[in-house]
Amino acid sequence: MDTLLLLNPIAFSIGALKVHWYGLILGAAALIGLLLVIREGKRYNIPQEVFMDMVLLGVPSAIIGARIYYVAFKWEDYKDNFWDVFKIWNGGIAIYGALIGAIICAVIFFRRKGYNFWRMADICAPGLLVGQLIGRWGNFVNQEAYGGPVEESFLRDKLHLPDFIVNQMNVEGVFHHPAFLYESMWSLVGLVLLLVLRRQKFLRSGELFMSYFIWYSIGRFFIEALRTDSLGFQAPQWVASLVNGLWSPMTAMGFEQGYLDPAYGNVRISQLLAIGIIIVAVVFIVVRRVTGKADVRYSDPIVSSKVTSDDMEHTGTVAGKESKLTPPAKDDPKQVDDKKE
Repeated sequence: MDTLLLLNPIAFSIGALKVHWYGLILGAAALIGLLLVIREGKRYNIPQEVFMDMVLLGVPSAIIGARIYYVAFKWEDYKDNFWDVFKIWNGGIAIYGALIGAIICAVIFFRRKGYNFWRMADICAPGLLVGQLIGRWGNFVNQEAYGGPVEESFLRDKLHLPDFIVNQMNVEGVFHHPAFLYESMWSLVGLVLLLVLRRQKFLRSGELFMSYFIWYSIGRFFIEALRTDSLGFQAPQWVASLVNGLWSPMTAMGFEQGYLDPAYGNVRISQLLAIGIIIVAVVFIVVRRVTGKADVRYSDPIVSSKVTSDDMEHTGTVAGKESKLTPPAKDDPKQVDDKKE
């Protein structure tokens, strides 16, 4: 069976300008994630302009970070074709790089706005999963981020996938694991969990954001090994054995790891990062709980330390919220007597 692309990577053209599905899907992912974040922000009377500005700055920062991360680990493929570095519509961006770029931007932006980073990151966490849930379908259109070879019967009879996905996973006559779909579905389940978790009274500041990282990294660790386009590096043999040992439950279920080019190394970078992120996130939550630093709850009010003219002009939210949280001062008895006199 020949490779069948049900979707042309190019959605439409405006003159010489070609608009790719990849870009449209990423844009839709960012928009839907933003709407979810704005809706939650309204519960805390945070102006929607704060999140809109964050997206306008955060998305480019994420794309730049994702591309730099990817190119850095595949520099051999780009050093003689430098202009290819900028062709992001052909794919080649890394989610961890995107997160690094977005987080750096968010820390700076929210600090300038006077908001606590952890409180705002908690609100944004479900939106990040929405972005990943939808964004992975851009990989689907580009026929990338797929796993190792599988039989067509596995896709049709065991996974019961529709024809348009099965056919798209036929790359140069070979069917592959729809790793993009696995990650998209993992993100969907994670989204539901985060939406439920954020309404629990025990949740503290920063813990929803860390829960996002824990959930995503667990899924990424197991799904990454199925892929054939992983970024890798040469690690000590004990590290490779540790990673393979942790992945062994997948082997027991009949899955096989995708091919990793020995030229890139013996360990997938994303798997090692996933392990590190899970450990750091768990330690972050435990240490803050034990040391008593997790005193602010997710449900507590969020107030900016800065009152800008834009805030007051758009909604008066920050000033209004502060006035509600701070009870009006009572008149001094002496001052009252003076007034009577």
